[in-house]
Amino acid sequence: MKKTKFSLICGVCFAIFANLFSSCSNNQDMELASPNGKLKVTFLFNNNQLHYQIKTDGQSVLEPSLLGLIRDDADFSTGLKLKSVSEQASVTDAYTLNVHKKANYSYTASQKTLTLENQQGEDMQVIFQVSDEGVAFRYFFPAEKSDIKKIVEEKTSFAFPKEAKAWLQPCAVAKSGWSECNPSYEEHYLQDIPVGTASPLAGWVFPALFKTGEHWVLISETAMDRNYCASRLRSESPNGVYSIGFPDVREVVFTGESNPQSTLPWFTPWRIIAIGSLADVVESTLGTDLAKPAIDGDFSWVKPGRASWSWVLLKDGQTIYPVQQQFIDYAANMGWEYCLIDAFWDSQIGYEKIKELADYAKTKNVKLLLWYNSSGNWNSTPLTPKNALLTREDRLKEFFRVKEMGIAGVKIDFFGGDGQSVMNHYIDILEDAAAVGLAVNFHGSTIPRGWHRTYPHLLSMEAIKGMEFVTFGQADADAQPNHCAMIPFTRNVFDPMDFTPTCFGEIPSIQRKTTNGFELALPVLFQSGVQHFAEIPEVMLQMPAEVQQFMKTVPVVWDETRFLDGYPGKFVVMARRSGSVWYIAGINGQDSTQKVSFDASFTEASQGLLITDGSSNREFSINKLTFQKTIALEMIPNGGFVIQTQ
Repeated sequence: MKKTKFSLICGVCFAIFANLFSSCSNNQDMELASPNGKLKVTFLFNNNQLHYQIKTDGQSVLEPSLLGLIRDDADFSTGLKLKSVSEQASVTDAYTLNVHKKANYSYTASQKTLTLENQQGEDMQVIFQVSDEGVAFRYFFPAEKSDIKKIVEEKTSFAFPKEAKAWLQPCAVAKSGWSECNPSYEEHYLQDIPVGTASPLAGWVFPALFKTGEHWVLISETAMDRNYCASRLRSESPNGVYSIGFPDVREVVFTGESNPQSTLPWFTPWRIIAIGSLADVVESTLGTDLAKPAIDGDFSWVKPGRASWSWVLLKDGQTIYPVQQQFIDYAANMGWEYCLIDAFWDSQIGYEKIKELADYAKTKNVKLLLWYNSSGNWNSTPLTPKNALLTREDRLKEFFRVKEMGIAGVKIDFFGGDGQSVMNHYIDILEDAAAVGLAVNFHGSTIPRGWHRTYPHLLSMEAIKGMEFVTFGQADADAQPNHCAMIPFTRNVFDPMDFTPTCFGEIPSIQRKTTNGFELALPVLFQSGVQHFAEIPEVMLQMPAEVQQFMKTVPVVWDETRFLDGYPGKFVVMARRSGSVWYIAGINGQDSTQKVSFDASFTEASQGLLITDGSSNREFSINKLTFQKTIALEMIPNGGFVIQTQ
């Protein structure tokens, strides 16, 4: 009798314990810490939804933020069951890049995978990786199904404390702008705005910069593949909660896929969150750390370099044989590797004469790049050659033709969209160019999202309001100093950027606001696998010998990069090393003087050459600099400087 009572009591206790365990397992808090233990992600499973929260050194960076997706056939954002949480694993990677801001890259992170089951009994996994530099996560559907699944909404959110501030670029409305070319990531940033501020246009583009407490946060995405669209942050962010948004349905080409669709199994791109000081964010490599490794092939033929370029200051009418020959000579005299021949070369020069120019350039040790219009019927751009790259048959025919003529690479323009079909168009072009042996630069484009790791022949992409806009109107020229002081903190952190910098002369009908010292600093501050310099040969010849020599030798790839000082939109000072030589550059994006002071002992240099602004904003002051541990300088309004160690 006692034994029966004991058994009954134990059975009741076991049932209660089991219920409590089930409740805890469905609502338990789980954690994943970075290798150094400072950065911590907590997973919260409540009300059948999964959230994550990020803290660093115990201080909140992101408040509980929602995770999940909705497919057209199933909801993976609510009504979920937490099936399992994996053991913590360590992830390591080491790699090099053709287009790089450091010689060697390494990545170490802690990883956990959470498996969720929806109400239909289907699984979705959320894979988190936390490194000392930031947080990354992606979704994975592990089932094997051959029918197409479509994601109609991604519920991923980033919830900031209400006191946080943001530095964000609005996303242009689809089919707006010249010849319906938007969005092309060519807007000015809204700066130091309260979180929760609505976008004046169609959302916010990546990378998106925030400051919460003493911590800076840069959000973007990487490992973009054929099976997803490019994403952005939605226009509305109630109470500082930002959510992933998809492109406008008009941002499509060819077959017209906009939102993500794929068979299963299916990985989504990585959502990446760089966290730390401004130096941590600016020096971050998360965008390539999580990108897909390089496709198979020998890419030893890919050569980053500098280029002469007539179009930005001389425009369409000067894409003619004698002018382009002059710019080939210009590149040769400067020791630059390339000359870009821009729009209308097909009609104003022609294939036969382009072949002559390529042969001539070869005698000067200069390689030619040719411009193309990507467009089919998705915008009304009139520039040619157009419609030459729309099918794989046409692309390969054109690519082989110009490759045989001696052309080294192509610049392809006017994409204007982030839909999945547009992503596939980019990848089609990259794969065909790789097969032929042509380097690639995209303009009027989205951001690369780590593609320069996956496709080593991708030298750069525009996706920025670059130098050309200064030549279009005074308003953009007036905004240029502030705009340039934003870019090292946002657009150019993870990916190369073809801004086409450096103009020392005057621009027709425009009053250039930047000083010559400011312009000289841009090739160091802005990183691109091909740096197209805006300045024309006649003006370059008028510059001091030291300035010309600097422009002849400034590298485009770097062995080391350091952030020294600055604040988004106000000023920036960075140092980059090539071999044993350090280049330190700074710009002031303000209408007032900016003093800077930084420790230069890391250079281990005793002296260097300082080039800064002279008595006017079109003159230089050139001096030998004896290195002290701390270097203190003063930048004039909209001014800048460079230091080259010797």
